[in-house]
Amino acid sequence: MRLTSAVRRLAPALGCGCWMASAALAADLQPDPLPVQSITLPAKPSPHWVWIGDMAFMHLPDGRAYLVDGDKGTMLGLLSTGYNYVSVLPAPDGSVIYSPETYFSRGTRGTRTDLVTLYDPTTLAPIDEISIPAKRSSAIPMQSQASLTDDGRFLLIYNFTPAQSTTVVDTKTRKFVGEVDTAGCALIFPTGPRDFFSLCADGGVLSVTLDDTGNAAKLVHSKPVFDREQDPITEKPVRLGDTWYFTSYESNIYPFKTGAKGTTVGKRWSLVTDAERAAGWRTGGLQQLAIHRATKRLYAIMHQGPLPTHKDPGNEVWVYDVTSGKRLQKITLKNIASSIQVSQDDQPLLYAVFMGSAALDIYDGLKGEYLRSVGDLASTPMVLVTP
Repeated sequence: MRLTSAVRRLAPALGCGCWMASAALAADLQPDPLPVQSITLPAKPSPHWVWIGDMAFMHLPDGRAYLVDGDKGTMLGLLSTGYNYVSVLPAPDGSVIYSPETYFSRGTRGTRTDLVTLYDPTTLAPIDEISIPAKRSSAIPMQSQASLTDDGRFLLIYNFTPAQSTTVVDTKTRKFVGEVDTAGCALIFPTGPRDFFSLCADGGVLSVTLDDTGNAAKLVHSKPVFDREQDPITEKPVRLGDTWYFTSYESNIYPFKTGAKGTTVGKRWSLVTDAERAAGWRTGGLQQLAIHRATKRLYAIMHQGPLPTHKDPGNEVWVYDVTSGKRLQKITLKNIASSIQVSQDDQPLLYAVFMGSAALDIYDGLKGEYLRSVGDLASTPMVLVTP
């Protein structure tokens, strides 16, 4: 009891003394400089680099994009990309990286600011910002939410408020140009230096031609070109030349081809046989198709399940000759995948991620052999982009 009382009597004095000593020490200490790690990447990216877009689903204001070397299995750098992130868009000439981004003044609330950030591809440092209307679509990331025209002149960004429109940014002047009203039609699929189309709720497409200032010079709404009731298509196609290949919920491929007469749909073909369809095999995932342009090989994530599982990940990738529709190969994956991408060189790599895992799996794109994994990357990897 006597010891406790003594300690109580000494405590204020000890506390005061400790505070005074700490204050004296703090006055002498100099603040440590904040370390900043700078990088310099080659001006010409390796064909085996890949960007991994992370929506950060459990902490949406903290979206990120990770750059990985597929050969070495190492991370080269990352970008902090704000709320509800979609994807990076490297310029066709490799001179800059575009990133549509959203921020709130109080982190998760407050005034919303939408912009396009321009990054230096060698240092990954921000070099400019372009303000855009605060109406960018906030949805599960898809590559068709933002696209560059084929010549890289205009950046197109899909808006959903729920009114639908397309923001147009001039990459030459680095200014917001205006909006194209695409009521009833969603997303962006480029078809030329000044052209793109959007999918419409009635089963048709809206073809848009821009003039040299980025304003809409021509809009054509087609008749229905796919059956939205019996065999609706997904919004996650891949492109080869003038043709976009869409897959349906029933794993049929619809080639959307753009020409002088607008956008038309070619002959439908199936990824599965009748027996495989009866066994429940179908495409699935968030980025469920990839294409190697030189060999015209189409890659598709496959799984077994009923119709409502059309977004589920798969444990196999099936490979097709996109010209003939013939299946060439089946690849059994080491881990399930919800997104795939393939590099565009003559020794392609196949990349695979699952949005519930932090790892990137890498395969030989021709042989299908598993090569390596890169762990501890994105929290919810979704969109894969090759340079």
